[in-house]
Amino acid sequence: MLELNRGGMAHFELAPDCVSIAVAHKTVEEIWFFLTGSGEMWRRQGEYEEAVLVKPGVCLTIPAGVSFQFRSFGDEPLTAVGVTMPPWTDDDEAYKVEGRWKEEGMKVCRITK
Repeated sequence: MLELNRGGMAHFELAPDCVSIAVAHKTVEEIWFFLTGSGEMWRRQGEYEEAVLVKPGVCLTIPAGVSFQFRSFGDEPLTAVGVTMPPWTDDDEAYKVEGRWKEEGMKVCRITK
C-alpha cells in the first residue's frame, strides 16, 4: 500500500477456512487491525505462546522475532490492515517456523497482500 522512511502499511487477506504458513520476521515489527471475517491469531515468543480470537475491531502487535500464524473461520475472508516498522525490506524478511495448526481440515493458503 503505502510506505515512508520509518514505516509502511499493507492489507492482508486470508480466504475462508484457511490457515496461513507460520512465520517470524527478522527485523520488522507489525501492528494489525482486523477489518472483516473472524479467526484466530497464534503468537509465540520463547516459552510464552497464545492464540487469540480475532474479528473486526481487534488490534494486536507482532514484535520482530515472534512466531505467528493465523486462520480464518466461516464463509468470509479474514482481512486486516498492518503497519510495518521499519518498512518491509525484501522477501527474505519473513522466515518459516513451526506453527500451531497443521492438518486440521483447513487448507493452507497464501496471504494476499
